[in-house]
Amino acid sequence: MTDTPIDPTPDAGGFVTVSSRLAYENPWTRLREDIIIRPNGRKGLYGVVERGDFVVILPLWEEGGKRFVTLIQQYRYPIKQRMWELPMGMWETRPDASAEDVARGELREETGLLAETMRDAGLMYQGAGYTTQKGRAYLATGLTQGPPAREDTEEDITCHKVTLEEMEAMIRDGRITCMVTIAAFGLIRAQGWI
Repeated sequence: MTDTPIDPTPDAGGFVTVSSRLAYENPWTRLREDIIIRPNGRKGLYGVVERGDFVVILPLWEEGGKRFVTLIQQYRYPIKQRMWELPMGMWETRPDASAEDVARGELREETGLLAETMRDAGLMYQGAGYTTQKGRAYLATGLTQGPPAREDTEEDITCHKVTLEEMEAMIRDGRITCMVTIAAFGLIRAQGWI
């Protein structure tokens, strides 16, 4: 590794990348290690996780004057527990697919739901301090129930229909701790859609 910058031009934050190496790669994730020079002139190290874009979907039902949300629950190996989440995912094998197509596909795959309308609530970064991954939050309405088409890695997913008020209570009392789910709820609420 040399001290000669890859590109001596500072980026938007004033950082210069001296070197970059691929530390690990699989079909879903790349881990890069960058040696940088900070704006103050000091050297530093960044581990950067590169992942594809994702979508998260809040499926909203209206029945009898009440609003309901379909949540999923699945086991998350890294933390060794089941989590309450909104349907979400990414298509590693179809990087050219539109975010809305991925949202419709993930919703159908995980829950069996087909949405008449998908509203894009906005962009979010998963963890900009360590990863390049970003995603879009969608509100799905006009729902029709069909069979799910889960992948082998999703066979333990269960679907649960809760009132919108119950979902909010689950966020408040700590039953929902998935940051992407919480952020999507907040983005959609900020749009005034729920």
